[in-house]
Amino acid sequence: DRLASALADRYRIERELGQGGMATVYLAHDLKHNRHVAIKVLKPELAAVIGAERFVQEITTTAALSHPHILPLFDSGEADGFLFYVMPFVDGETLRTRLDRDRQLGVDEAVRITVEVADALQYAHEHGVIHRDIKPENILLQGGRPMVADFGIALALSAAAGGRMTETGLSLGTPHYMSPEQATAEKEISARSDVYSLASVLYEMLAGEPPHSGGTAQAIIMKIIAETAQPVTRLRKSVPPNVAAAVAKALEKVPADRFESAKAFAEALGNPAFTSMRFTSGEHAPPSSARTVTATTVLALLAIPALLLAGWGWFRPSPATAPPVIRYRMLGPALNLARDYATNFAVSPDGEVLVWAGSSPAGDRFGLWVQRRSQLEPTPLPGGEDAHQPFFSPDGKKVGFITLSRALRVASLEGAPTVTLVDSGVVRGSGAWGSDGYIYVSVGNAPAGAASVAVPTGIGRLPASGGPLEVVTRRAVERKEVSHHFPEALPGGRGVLFVISIQSQYSAQDSEIAVVDLATGTHHTLLRGVQARWSPTGHILVVQADGRLVAAPFDLKRLELTGSAVPLLEGVRVDALGTADLVLSASGRLIYAAGNYSGPLGAFESVWVGHDGAAVSIDSSWTGLFGNPALSPDGSMMAVQVGAGSNTEIWVKQLGNRGPSSRLAFTGQISGSPSWTQDSRFVRFLSVGAAGGLKPYVRRADGSDEPSLVVDIPMEEVDYSHDGRWLVYSDTAGGTTPGVYAWRIGQDTTPTRLMARRFGESELRLSPDGRWLAYSSLETGRREVYVRPFPDATSARWRVSSGGGRAPLWAPDSRELFYQSANYDRVNAARLRSGPEFSIEGERTLFPMGDGVQALGWDVAADGRRFAMLRIVAGAVGAAAREWVVVENFLEELKAKVGQ
Repeated sequence: DRLASALADRYRIERELGQGGMATVYLAHDLKHNRHVAIKVLKPELAAVIGAERFVQEITTTAALSHPHILPLFDSGEADGFLFYVMPFVDGETLRTRLDRDRQLGVDEAVRITVEVADALQYAHEHGVIHRDIKPENILLQGGRPMVADFGIALALSAAAGGRMTETGLSLGTPHYMSPEQATAEKEISARSDVYSLASVLYEMLAGEPPHSGGTAQAIIMKIIAETAQPVTRLRKSVPPNVAAAVAKALEKVPADRFESAKAFAEALGNPAFTSMRFTSGEHAPPSSARTVTATTVLALLAIPALLLAGWGWFRPSPATAPPVIRYRMLGPALNLARDYATNFAVSPDGEVLVWAGSSPAGDRFGLWVQRRSQLEPTPLPGGEDAHQPFFSPDGKKVGFITLSRALRVASLEGAPTVTLVDSGVVRGSGAWGSDGYIYVSVGNAPAGAASVAVPTGIGRLPASGGPLEVVTRRAVERKEVSHHFPEALPGGRGVLFVISIQSQYSAQDSEIAVVDLATGTHHTLLRGVQARWSPTGHILVVQADGRLVAAPFDLKRLELTGSAVPLLEGVRVDALGTADLVLSASGRLIYAAGNYSGPLGAFESVWVGHDGAAVSIDSSWTGLFGNPALSPDGSMMAVQVGAGSNTEIWVKQLGNRGPSSRLAFTGQISGSPSWTQDSRFVRFLSVGAAGGLKPYVRRADGSDEPSLVVDIPMEEVDYSHDGRWLVYSDTAGGTTPGVYAWRIGQDTTPTRLMARRFGESELRLSPDGRWLAYSSLETGRREVYVRPFPDATSARWRVSSGGGRAPLWAPDSRELFYQSANYDRVNAARLRSGPEFSIEGERTLFPMGDGVQALGWDVAADGRRFAMLRIVAGAVGAAAREWVVVENFLEELKAKVGQ
């Protein structure tokens, strides 16, 4: 009753399933996820000496294991003095129950079960985890398929107890299946110990009894130490010779004489040609010399008192040699990594697979790329085209990502089709896949179907299998919270770390790390920083504005810091938008972008770029965080977007020799996408007004009047016809599904739907003669440029680009369509054939993007011979290329610096 009361907010305990030497198992109903689970509750006398905090920390380090034959860990913690951990409920039986009923299994079935368990052990051993308690009780059978339970629990218990297991009077192991080195309490326990235990289980499945038996635990231990198990064929003649030989080799007393791995053991079981060097099927073990027997007996007699004094503490923690910390620069793949806002690479939980968003070496494909440790070259991930900001599933088999059109998708590393979870445009970027089965993303300030804005203003979540998107954090307006972004799901599904921008969007100096309690929906700040990652050591790693990485101890139950932050390293690159690229795998592989970024301004200048690719500064004295340059039709002025996030404003620059510039709109608001009226007197732009949502405004270029609303419709982007009669826009809520719409200014009362946005249709551009609408779409799986008639957009459609394209831009005479390659590294031109119908006369590459020129928006001059573009200022912040650093076994360095 006390336990049920303590867990009542999360689990409803239904009945007891069984109990063993260290725990009682209950069947319970997970209220949050509406599923049955098995809860193991440690015996009170065991929990009394372990302590909750250390136990939860140790058990968390093994929670990242994900394998078809490993029973995963759902949850763990302390409740009213009880220490517990939660696993899936397997509606089957344990191997112990099966053996108690049948005594022996068929040879083929026994070998199959062993091979599948060996595969699970091999996976765990490769990730540095040794089970230490392989026995029939820990092998569950579901439809004959084995699942290994309690993985890492024995190690977690002994490590948590810190050598105090003798106080409990309990044994963590089962003597029948213990290796000799466990029986003698040796300090070094390797993967070969698990091989011995698994061979003991196979021996019992074949022979009907373990390799060593006795009336007491001491008697069994002495036999394990001193006696050689008789060949399994003495008890069951039908066992094949190679199986008997493999069992004999795996049961050798000296670890070095056994198989070097669980994989090798499994291969021997399936290899009819395998024979042991020691003896084969049907042969007696050669008799030991008197000298050998005497020495072994003395060893056993000396070992028994030690065992008794230790209270059978054969699972005391063994101080393994710490792996070396290795640093190196990551070359090759990183050279083509996307330089988009937020993190654009991800590492699998086991550290074996790297996924990043970027272009191919040839520049002909942009999307997700996969590279495994065993590979020299990366390979494209099917279904990952046009992807940014990837993140792994907890089992490492899937990758979630955000597209440029703000869709949320999931791609499989095992060949399954890519699935779209959200395509409404409400997703604003940066995702995380929690162990609770939810995907967490940054979202706009409204759910799907409502007006959206251009910045992430909250954290939302939805089931990884698909379902409705719900908001889990909301801005505290009284604290001047502008946005919530960069979620990092914490183990156990209790909370999520995220970044809060205060007062200004994406400012490194005004960013805070916060945590939301998913049970209550409340959040509180922890410390200043631009990004947070969870470490299995029980710390949160925080990148600070100055590029330092610090670690702070964190209580997963209270969702609070439990100590001060400790510096770990310096030189993490913090970009102009106050973002950092840093990931940490559960196995301890750290990857980050290095370099210093001294401030958000002074990074770009405006340049003229001719058809030959040569770039000439327009005014070298005018620099800033620029975007989307727009030339006035008379060629005398240029409007640009300046700043970032909620500090994004529109400025107008007088062209010529160091002409003046002035701010147009809006201070402290989000304003962008400038364009001009044909008389060059007014500037049109999108801005977030008092009513919320991006809406179109117009203002005199000299700022002599107040901005006026063009039409009260929220939209993500907009373009105008040259005669000023039409505007076309994309919207996530203009109809029942997202679409592209047209509106006749001053005439229409309802918009005209031009096309759906099933494939992220965006980058809308009306031709100067008003006949054609160019745009880009992901219809083929990667972004390409298309053209439709206007305003009758449903009557025809033509694809212009053939190898990937985006950012279309019409020549002033409407006879040529310029566009950039899919990864923004080339400028192409398609010449239109004259006539009433749309057709392309020829297509060519104008020039490669170089000399620091960036794809941050562009415009074409009235003569059609040069473009207004943006270039990183030489020697200014942001000019240096990123350097990608990999730190292997980083957790060892972390633990050394925090004193663990």
